[in-house]
Amino acid sequence: MRKFITSEPVNKGWSNDRKYKVVTEEGETLLLRLSDAVEYEAKKKEFEIIQKYAGLGFPMSQPVEFGRTEDGSRVYMLLSWVEGMDLEQVLPVLPEVQQYQLGRKAGTILKRIHSLLLEPDDKPAATKKEKKLRQLSMYEQSALRINGDERAVRFVRENIDYIWREAPVYQHGDYHPGNLIYTPEGRIGVIDFNRWEVGDPYEEFYKLESFGRELSIPYCIGQIDAYFEDHVPEDFWKALAVYVAQASLYSIKWAEPFGQEEIDGMVRRCRAALDDYDGFTSVIPKWYLRS
Repeated sequence: MRKFITSEPVNKGWSNDRKYKVVTEEGETLLLRLSDAVEYEAKKKEFEIIQKYAGLGFPMSQPVEFGRTEDGSRVYMLLSWVEGMDLEQVLPVLPEVQQYQLGRKAGTILKRIHSLLLEPDDKPAATKKEKKLRQLSMYEQSALRINGDERAVRFVRENIDYIWREAPVYQHGDYHPGNLIYTPEGRIGVIDFNRWEVGDPYEEFYKLESFGRELSIPYCIGQIDAYFEDHVPEDFWKALAVYVAQASLYSIKWAEPFGQEEIDGMVRRCRAALDDYDGFTSVIPKWYLRS
C-alpha cells in the first residue's frame, strides 16, 4: 500500500467500511476504504466492477489499488478522490433550469453504466420479486405500520410482476444526489459503488422519490428525461410505482435500528410518496406531471 502523509476520516454514508481522505507521499489525494478481512472476495469483486465503470468517460472514484493490509486484518481499496461538493448540498441553491440540466447529466451517466456488457457469470439466477414481497411482509408484521397504507400494500402485491421485465444490467446500486459530486467544472462525479448489483435497470430510479424530490424536482425530472431520451415508456412508470410503494413502506421498518429520528424521516417520505401517487391509484408521480 502507498504511504500516507495525512489521513482524514470520512463519516458520510451508511457503509460499514471505514473511509479516509488521504494524501500520499507523492502528493496524490485518494479515498481509502477499509473492510474486514472476511470481505476479501466481495471487495475484490467490487473493485473489478469499479474497473469496468472506470472506462465509461465520466468523473468518478477511479480504481487505484486493492489488497490486504500488512497484518492481514483488513482489506483495503484505494480510489481517486473526486473534488467538488456533494450534489445534495448544491442542488437547492441553484436555479431550476440548472437543476434540470444536472439531472439530465446524471441520467446520461446512469444510462452509460447500464450499457455495460453483462458477464454471463454475473447474471442473477433469480429476480428480486420474492425479496421485495418478503420485505413488505416484514413491514406489515411490524409495529411501525402507518395509517392508510393498505392500498399501497395491495398495489405492490397485485403489480409485482411489472418489475424485472427488463434485461438485467450492472447497477450503481445507490444512485442519488448524496452519492454524486458537483465538480468545479460543473460536471457530475460519481462515488460510492459499494452497493453495486446486477438487476432491473428501472430499480435505480426509486431513490428519486426517497432522496431526490425533496431536494430538487427539476433534477429528478431531468434524470428520467435524459435516460429515456425524452420518450419515457409506460412500462417504466408501472415498474417504478411498484418500487416506490414497496421501498416507501419497507424503509420505515429498515430504519428501526437507527432510531426514532430515522424512522420519522422515512415515515415523512412515505407519506409524501402516498400523496405523489394519489395513494397509488396513479403510476406517474404528481411532481413529474407538473413538468
